[in-house]
Amino acid sequence: MSGRLGIILGALFGALGVAAGAFGAHALRGAIDARSLEIWQTAAHYQQVHAVVILTLGIWTLSEPRSRRSITLALFCVGVLIFSGTLYAVALGAPRALGAVTPIGGVCLIAGWTTLLAEGLTLPRRGSA
Repeated sequence: MSGRLGIILGALFGALGVAAGAFGAHALRGAIDARSLEIWQTAAHYQQVHAVVILTLGIWTLSEPRSRRSITLALFCVGVLIFSGTLYAVALGAPRALGAVTPIGGVCLIAGWTTLLAEGLTLPRRGSA
């Protein structure tokens, strides 16, 4: 995944995450039960946090492309789509069985963080040659 696409998707996920959070807080309050609203807010929270990470990675990848960063970007994007997407759907009344797919998104997010850790471990230390 390119840095440009990471910046675009990070910004898009961020904007949609804010909209989803506001929608949950205003339009869904009273329209769905408390547990469903909690699920919705969890989805929005994870989406917003990872939007910032995706945007930051996009900028970093744009300035210094590396294949591991592209893989990390892809993992975070797929993770947000699956994790938050399935939670939004369940909160709005999709079959609870769809929630069985949510952990796949969580695994993608964890894998993204793990590949980011690996990237950090391979960076040279400041002051070293």
